[in-house]
Amino acid sequence: VKLRDGGTRVMRLGSTTKKWAYSFGDGQADGRADMKHLLGGKGANLAEMASIGLPVPAGFTLTTELCTYFYENNGSYPPELRKQAESALAFVESRSGRRFGDARKPLLLAVRSGARASMPGMMDTVLNLGLNDQTVEALAQETGDRRFAFDSYRRFVQTYAVTVLTKRPELRRRFEKVMERAKQRREVTDDHELLPEDLEQLVSDYKTAVHLELGVPFPEDPEEQLWGAIGAVFNSWMNPRAKTYRQLHGMPESWGTAVNVQAMVFGNLGKDCATGVAFTRNPSSGLNDVYGEWLANAQGEDVLLGRRRPQEMTIKARLAQRGEMPSLEEAMPNLFRELSAVCRQLEDHYKDMQDIEFTIQQGKLYMLQTRTGKRTAHAAVQIAVDLAQEGLISKGSALLRLKPELITQLLHPTLDVSSTDRWQRLTRGLPASPGAATGKVVFTADEAEKRSRNGEKVLLVRIETSPDDIHGLHAAEGVLTTRCGVTSHAAVVARTMGRPCVAGAREVQVDYAARRMTLGDVAVLEGQVVTIDGNTGEVLLGEVPTVTPKLSKAFRTIMTWADEYRTLQVRCNAETPCDAQRAKLFGAEGIGLVRTEHMFFEGERIVAMRQMILAADEKERQSALQKLLEMQRQDFADLFEIFPSVTVRLLDAPLHEFLPSTEAGLAAVAAVGARVPASLERVKRRTAELREANPMLGHRGCRLAITYPEICQMQTRAIFEAVASLGRRQQVPTVEVMVPLVSHVEEFKILKLVVEKTVLAVQREQGMSFKYHIGAMVELPRACLQAEKLAQSAEFFSFGSNDLTQSTYGLSRDDASTFLPDYKAKGILEQDPFVTLDTEGVGELILLAVERGRKARSGMKMGICGEHGGDPGSIDFCNRIGLDYVSCSPWRVPLARLAAAQAALRADHGDGDRAKRNGTRTTTTMTTTTTQPRLGRCRSW
Repeated sequence: VKLRDGGTRVMRLGSTTKKWAYSFGDGQADGRADMKHLLGGKGANLAEMASIGLPVPAGFTLTTELCTYFYENNGSYPPELRKQAESALAFVESRSGRRFGDARKPLLLAVRSGARASMPGMMDTVLNLGLNDQTVEALAQETGDRRFAFDSYRRFVQTYAVTVLTKRPELRRRFEKVMERAKQRREVTDDHELLPEDLEQLVSDYKTAVHLELGVPFPEDPEEQLWGAIGAVFNSWMNPRAKTYRQLHGMPESWGTAVNVQAMVFGNLGKDCATGVAFTRNPSSGLNDVYGEWLANAQGEDVLLGRRRPQEMTIKARLAQRGEMPSLEEAMPNLFRELSAVCRQLEDHYKDMQDIEFTIQQGKLYMLQTRTGKRTAHAAVQIAVDLAQEGLISKGSALLRLKPELITQLLHPTLDVSSTDRWQRLTRGLPASPGAATGKVVFTADEAEKRSRNGEKVLLVRIETSPDDIHGLHAAEGVLTTRCGVTSHAAVVARTMGRPCVAGAREVQVDYAARRMTLGDVAVLEGQVVTIDGNTGEVLLGEVPTVTPKLSKAFRTIMTWADEYRTLQVRCNAETPCDAQRAKLFGAEGIGLVRTEHMFFEGERIVAMRQMILAADEKERQSALQKLLEMQRQDFADLFEIFPSVTVRLLDAPLHEFLPSTEAGLAAVAAVGARVPASLERVKRRTAELREANPMLGHRGCRLAITYPEICQMQTRAIFEAVASLGRRQQVPTVEVMVPLVSHVEEFKILKLVVEKTVLAVQREQGMSFKYHIGAMVELPRACLQAEKLAQSAEFFSFGSNDLTQSTYGLSRDDASTFLPDYKAKGILEQDPFVTLDTEGVGELILLAVERGRKARSGMKMGICGEHGGDPGSIDFCNRIGLDYVSCSPWRVPLARLAAAQAALRADHGDGDRAKRNGTRTTTTMTTTTTQPRLGRCRSW
């Protein structure tokens, strides 16, 4: 039954009794793989494996709905559960040929958790359940191995006591002391060296410790043990580590966990027994080889906890690792072939790489678990391509399986995860820009630039960054900030430059005067080496090794397939030839945003800009503008040589951002006046005049150009003189001039006229005509509401989603990070609206502008150029409302290509054979009409 919240609930027609227990084993199963919401991932897959004939020990699953009932009813169970559980247990007994609690041939059980998504190690497990003073003797007699029986009993008592009976650390310490005394008496160092009589005494001593610590005897009744273990697993759903894991991975608390009760099989009964974990393909490289580890005569926890050095699965792996112990392929060749066949069967069935747990008991293979295997970004791409080329899945399915964020990881150096445990973790911030960076800590942009020139690798640490830090950001290997969020200045610029960034590391205290940062008792001085991981937000002390990415053939294949399916164009935000070239290499189809103000912050440019701002008269201003014109002309020419289609945004930043904020900086500006040095007082006065209470909503964008039209004229002339210089040597580029921060149609008309007049003048001077379009950057709610009027003059719209989000919410993106986590924690917001577009608010305004704009100008070209242009969820929204392109930082271009293809595939409701590029929507041009799907309001989706 479909629920309103999008979930489902299984109901048995013709019966008023809810089914709480689902059995599986011996080729039969009540459940299926698609019932993870009810049976959890482990239970659903155990049922599926049993139903396809794999050797799965019999068992039953108690549902996630029972977990919900458990918490809603103070830890009690529904009255009908006990009868259902008895029936399910009888099924296990009949399939195993054993009886639970029997003194001659006892059935022992494993009780494990199983949420719908994997939560490794977060919840509780109890093995060997059912052992007591009688059944342990039966187990010893049946197996002929008294040591095995009492070692299993010892493990059970210890685990049950600290999992079910109490969480007190004191009892764990008691057990540790008892074990140490036992090894001292026997004069051995390892547990497995103890003799049967030692283990028998250990069981007695453990029980005594339980009684002394808790005041109650250890339970001997198997049925009491079972219900105690079931309750413990349900209770572990709300333990601190499980709650933290769910928060980190976005898993709702309402899911609950299932409980899986399964007949025990033993990998520690002798030399013909083993246990292990296998992947059907290599999870690191993606190669089509069985990959994993195993241990002879051991239980599964010995492999997972690393109690003994595991052995390789294959001869190939053993030789590669220089292993001394035989691989499973060598030690048990027949069972290895059987396991390999099971791997192929599971992969063929699930159509994906699987992570398998298995046990071999006295020469017989048992499957204990299968799940979709976790893998590295490189392996994910390789496996997706291979599965498609092997015919297991379609190209569209291969694309849909990949998380776009994984693609970004492939483009940046990443930390060598095999070595991170050896380094001291300092803190964790927000992963604002992917990649790993190591360098000597510096606290100013000037110091970063100075040390970088001397060949040192540096890491810039700031409380927050400003445009004045641009040279330091460029020089640094990466940046760490203690304030701001993932869309702050530092994050945006770092992503644009491809620099790793960790933002909002609030535990870090920066002391600029002392040139140090502190984290509790740890002080890091300038010059000490620190490593940051922009993929995870980790900050580590020292130089952690990194892995340099190599773009594989599989990566290129995925990108080719993505381009076949996507209908959205992908452009880049770039101001430098380096960024533009990188974006082109990554597959960008043009520049969707040139932020011209970013071109003025370095070297002689900032000097000329400051001269223009401080000019005493028109003559001085024109002199400074002439210098800027020459610089801008070359800037644009460099970009036009790389891309034939470029959208240039006219100056947007308020003028005071180009002036320094410190006394020393103001004095330096005064010393380099336009014609003669200006007085410090004059510079201070001018800076004070330009200072605004709220510059985001102040004298910037088109407002600046209306006050100072000569700035607009200079930029326009620079653009088209650059076009002319290229037009004589190569094809004339198509230029889109974009007017920023428009709120009133008259603003746009005035500046459009300035641009047109300037273009006409350049055309006459150069004796040639240009292809160009003038459009509006829509980033204010009023512009969205007035889109129909605006579209009568503007030839295209580009949505500046960063400022549109700020002005819609009334939030500053640089300040919102201080309280947005509280909004997310309290359920007010699911996502940071500066990371993923708010479709119900900001998206509603964009949709309104699209509809009204195209009503006035049919087929009007529209795109998005904010940070959301590189966010998969936002790209999906852009595709649904019929935008023509997204524009993002160069490093996010491959991610955007994949996300755009996935959006097209989802819109096609299948694997996308009908959605190949240009199949459902024609790319818009300035003069042609586009066939667009008519969509309802955002809320209806």
